[in-house]
Amino acid sequence: MTSTKLLKSFLCLKSSVRYCCKVPQPLRNIKPKSLRSFNQNFIDHMHIKTIGGNGGDGCISFLSEWANEYAGPDGGDGGNGGHVILQACTSVKDLKNVDSVVKAEQGEKGSNRDCHGKNADHTLIKVPVGTVIKDANGCIVGDLKEEGSMFLAARGGAGGKGNKFFTSPTQQSPDICEYGAIGENINYHIEISSIAHIGLVGLPNAGKSTLLQAISRARPKIAPYPFTTLKPHIGMVLYNDYEQIAVADLPGLIEDSHKNKGLGIQFLRHIERCSVLLFILDMSLDQPWNSLDILKNELSHYSNNLLQRSQLVVANKIDLLDRNDKLKQLRDKTDLEVFPLSAKTGQNVGGLLQKIRILYDKNVNKT
Repeated sequence: MTSTKLLKSFLCLKSSVRYCCKVPQPLRNIKPKSLRSFNQNFIDHMHIKTIGGNGGDGCISFLSEWANEYAGPDGGDGGNGGHVILQACTSVKDLKNVDSVVKAEQGEKGSNRDCHGKNADHTLIKVPVGTVIKDANGCIVGDLKEEGSMFLAARGGAGGKGNKFFTSPTQQSPDICEYGAIGENINYHIEISSIAHIGLVGLPNAGKSTLLQAISRARPKIAPYPFTTLKPHIGMVLYNDYEQIAVADLPGLIEDSHKNKGLGIQFLRHIERCSVLLFILDMSLDQPWNSLDILKNELSHYSNNLLQRSQLVVANKIDLLDRNDKLKQLRDKTDLEVFPLSAKTGQNVGGLLQKIRILYDKNVNKT
């Protein structure tokens, strides 16, 4: 019996080692973290006003040359105003460089001697791939899924005609022209369909920012009071097969967040743009499984599709546990896999990175 048990344990160990070798290993960040005094947050949705450029006015002019005082009208046309165009680009990751008001250039006015005004250049706004454009009524009018795809947000006005355009057999010297047309003025709501591969979901002060700082070079604000994080922070985890996984530190949820309590709707909207959800629980609480029930309840009331995504329970702050029975009770009360760690001390963080890569390959990087 003893030899049989030893053989089974050896085979299990051999298979686990072989399985671990297949999983790419995370790389250690050699580059030090930034020493800047401010933190960069992630902007994944915003309202913008797009204004097309006005067309140039036409010109009223009559040519007067030597020995030909009445040479006829020679007023040129005005130039067309520029358009406002949104273009998807892989080099752009968020919307922080997009202005809330974008106005295109105006066309030049026409001048005498049949000189037409110059057409204005179009204003090109680069946005991340996967940006969704909605109008003022909330209807989707554009979806930039591919690199280089464009959306015409606001058309520029056409240039006005000069008085030479109105010359006719019955009217040889018209003294009228057109004003340039006014460009479109349209409001949009743009949002990124996916902000990260992995989303850290939890109640306030569960240790989400500490965990993101432990696994990446991100520097989210960490403080011992709730709602320290008000906007998402993105950290990149690198692996030895050159794969990069984006992990998002999302603002904390509270009970009745689906009723917009504590900016709940805005915070839940961020979770909708993550492919895999990691529930961060504070194991220093008396009953941490209640936090998991609150999180699941809020996600189910906001969208049933969120609970269909891959999930993992991360039992944080295990360094504060006096006994392991609380961790066992948590495993008994949930069907999800529970992964214990301490983000502050770094205990078992490496194992979490391997688990994140397994979830990433299973749900995101299927191809």
